[in-house]
Amino acid sequence: MKITVCIGSSCHIKGSRQVVEQLQYLIHEHDLGDKVELAGTFCMGKCQEGVCVTVDDAFFSVTPDTVKAFFQENVAAKA
Repeated sequence: MKITVCIGSSCHIKGSRQVVEQLQYLIHEHDLGDKVELAGTFCMGKCQEGVCVTVDDAFFSVTPDTVKAFFQENVAAKA
């Protein structure tokens, strides 16, 4: 499973650094380091939404406040 987080300027302003840090922590906490790859990318072209995140090819809009729920529903439940 590959999670890609936008770290472009618009997503950075919306909290992409916090999203990446929380995802790193959650991947480690759930011992999924061997199953989940976390990567960064620049603009995904959906800047009007929250922080742009993809899991494999599925697109999500995530905020620092919704990372835990996003992780539980879309990563931990499927890993």
